[in-house]
Amino acid sequence: MNQINPDVLAFYKELEANNTREWFEPQKSRFKALETEIKQYAEQIKNALNETDEIERAKIFRIYRDVRFSKNKTPFKTHFGISFHRKKPELRGGYYLHIAPGNSFIATGLWDPNKDDLFRIRKEMEVDAQELRTLMADPDFKSYWGELQGDEVKTAPKGFSKEHSDIDLIRKKQYLFVKKFTDKQVLAKNFQDQIITHFKSIRPFFDYMTSVLTTDLNGVSLL
Repeated sequence: MNQINPDVLAFYKELEANNTREWFEPQKSRFKALETEIKQYAEQIKNALNETDEIERAKIFRIYRDVRFSKNKTPFKTHFGISFHRKKPELRGGYYLHIAPGNSFIATGLWDPNKDDLFRIRKEMEVDAQELRTLMADPDFKSYWGELQGDEVKTAPKGFSKEHSDIDLIRKKQYLFVKKFTDKQVLAKNFQDQIITHFKSIRPFFDYMTSVLTTDLNGVSLL
């Protein structure tokens, strides 16, 4: 199974219009069959990535929403979300695939770095951000991923100067790259190849961040 079943998008379109337990229960076997296919699809991506990387697992997120602290009380997610976890702590960064009608994308990078990792990255940017800027400016890299994305603080993190020449990188709370796809692209025969090619192209960024996060500012290994 290396092509997305069109019923994946059809199912989620219907669920979006009927996001209730009453609608879902008679459709549960349909969903489970689609979920099984997506698990196989994700496993194929994982195996392809493992030709050049070390992916410990591919995780498909549950369809059930946690509504305890949300104003939105609809019970089900209207997308498939799959994350691919690299071997930790030796390798940093991760891959994510999101499949939803009209809103499918892949994302890579550092989604939620912990406090210590975020401080270490910021200190590296404070000392020298040129290596990161050079790899992100590479024409091949930019053709796949475009510009760096992610949430950021408004001015400067505590202890850093808002006047620093690399404050645009220092203020980041996330270091992400996102590539969107149309429904037509998602259902195309080459979509899986597109995913794998894009994910493999992020490796210069991952290798850089891994080097930063597994050493101190003097280059001494922390592992």
